[in-house]
Amino acid sequence: QVQLAESGGGSVQAGGSLRVSCAASGGIVGRHSMGWFRQAPGKEREFVAGSRWSGGTFYADSVKGRFAIERDNAKKTVYLQMNSLKPEDTAVYFCAASGEFASGTMTSAPAYEYWGQGTQVTVSS
Repeated sequence: QVQLAESGGGSVQAGGSLRVSCAASGGIVGRHSMGWFRQAPGKEREFVAGSRWSGGTFYADSVKGRFAIERDNAKKTVYLQMNSLKPEDTAVYFCAASGEFASGTMTSAPAYEYWGQGTQVTVSS
């Protein structure tokens, strides 16, 4: 059983940067693909960025070139570095972990088994 806890959210002006973190416990992070999702008020949860347990990262088109996902398996922590933030990036950001050694498309919420509680990111214009 993997537990996830996000931190680092906050408020920033458009064009600014923010880094959110996801601390994992209860499992071996290196065995899980990790993902970041976000949900804005009145909208569905959407995929933002992912990091496969086997290596490689992938991003939603809306954040490609601005966001970067990094993982530190030894520290059991996954980060989402967000640069050039826009007001439309405002949302609650959730960290997610797949089952061990999961394969396949990892850009949809059902591909992940474990979820954090989320952290609010607000970008003002």
